[in-house]
Amino acid sequence: MKKSMIAMLMLLVLIVAGCGNNSNKENAEAPAATATEPVKIKVATLIPPMTEILDIVKPLLLEDGVDMEIVVLSDNVQPNEALANKEVDANFFQHLPYMEQFNASKGSKLVGVQPVYDAIYGGYSKKYKTVEELPEGAKLVMANDPSNIGRSLQMFANAGLIKLKDGVGIQATQADITENPKNFKFEEVDLLMLARMMDDGDLVAMTPAYASPLGLTPKKDALITEGEDSEFTITLVAREDNQDSDAIQKLAKRISGPEVKKFLEENYAEIALPAFE
Repeated sequence: MKKSMIAMLMLLVLIVAGCGNNSNKENAEAPAATATEPVKIKVATLIPPMTEILDIVKPLLLEDGVDMEIVVLSDNVQPNEALANKEVDANFFQHLPYMEQFNASKGSKLVGVQPVYDAIYGGYSKKYKTVEELPEGAKLVMANDPSNIGRSLQMFANAGLIKLKDGVGIQATQADITENPKNFKFEEVDLLMLARMMDDGDLVAMTPAYASPLGLTPKKDALITEGEDSEFTITLVAREDNQDSDAIQKLAKRISGPEVKKFLEENYAEIALPAFE
């Protein structure tokens, strides 16, 4: 009886030892743990060249451990609404005066993170070759948000088409027009409607992002252009609460990197100037 019990105990010891060896063998053969998953971010945008720039940046960011989803929206209000509501982590479509106007009206805390390019603002016409040809009562068209109204009126004033109250600058509205010798009419439309107004308006003020799809460039086709001291650099924007995050800072570095600079110089030299070294 005792011999039988001893034999059984020895057998159990061998079985347990064998299981342990198998377990160790299996663990030794198991693949190494997977690398850390990339951080996911969403960036809202609208049209080229913003979308194209983000397409260039996306694979570069993945090398930095950031997986960026590009969210293309359909109007110029949604990207800021989505960012303020934390539906996206950043946006890339606007200049700082537009962002500041949104903050003032919504109480949001959006901030500029990285200037990317200066878009040459101009006034275009299908009907006339020079501003001197604009007739009495001609229709001048501009975007209807406050920052672009002021921007357009300032450009018209610099071209001698109208005069504005002293000091209003880019805060100008139609109420600030003090002289309008040709009785021009002003029409304010949604930003995305500007290109369609080329048939109806006599002079349409717009950025190259909207002029370029029509085959127009500021150097060749604009009757008037904005000065070189523009405050309207297209900028990567985030929120106060995430602007210093590792992912947003990596995005800022890549979006102002040599690949983006080369792309702008080779594809948009006439309409978009890099705003970084």
